Amino acid sequence: MKKKIVLVGLGLIGGSLAKALKLSTEHEVLGVDISDETLLDACSCGAIDRKATLQDLEEADMIYLCVYPEEVIRFIEEYGKRLKSDCIVTDTCGIKKQVCRQMNLLQANGNFIFVGGHPMAGKERSGFSASDPSIFVGASYLITPCGAPEWAVEEVSSLAKGMGFGRVVLTTPEKHDQIIAFTSQVPHVLACAYVMSPRCREHQGFSAGSYRDVSRVALINDELWSRLFLDNREALLREIDTLIGNLEKIRDAVAGQEEGELRGLLQAAARIKQEEG
Repeated sequence: MKKKIVLVGLGLIGGSLAKALKLSTEHEVLGVDISDETLLDACSCGAIDRKATLQDLEEADMIYLCVYPEEVIRFIEEYGKRLKSDCIVTDTCGIKKQVCRQMNLLQANGNFIFVGGHPMAGKERSGFSASDPSIFVGASYLITPCGAPEWAVEEVSSLAKGMGFGRVVLTTPEKHDQIIAFTSQVPHVLACAYVMSPRCREHQGFSAGSYRDVSRVALINDELWSRLFLDNREALLREIDTLIGNLEKIRDAVAGQEEGELRGLLQAAARIKQEEG
């Protein structure tokens, strides 16, 4: 059955989701964005059918909130009571515990059904001009059900698979934030710290794959990632402390010229990576 889907926020992720939905489904895809220019671009290239009206929000079968966590909450505070009872609201935020807790409270005063979502894809560039549905191909789509009925979770999952995501992973908000601190946030912290070395400006002609691999995500959206770091600070701090502890072990072995200790640390790291498959 053809559904009315509204995407709020047509940046990199929202724009890519809109394009993917238009390519893979027959649903009506509508957009909301603070930029009229972005809405015009999205309409012109066929990423959305048109700009969503208030009536469209009230009639929507599904709403993707592709904005910062505080804006997710602000949107529902303003429009949550106007949504129909079986409207599925999902988000794309990189943190989940805080969002799910607040959305569950707001859900008690509204008619919508909330399913937490996190498409694990991105680029160094941001904004609608960088949006590309191919970034989802083979990627993971994380879902935190947050008490939603099974049929609503399945709806979000089915659309994700249809858009090309390689697998859907169901998890709790707590585990999501803990693991994301390790797999996503610490690499950004490490990359930023790495390129702050004065050697970075002198690397031309001396660097190859290792430099590119470690430094790639240092080209960062500071506003977005600062908020994500702070919103997930407890889990992130634990991972940073673990990283610092491991760096200190390697540093001490180098400083003390302890070749046996150093080789043991490197072998342990290689073994862990090999066991990862």
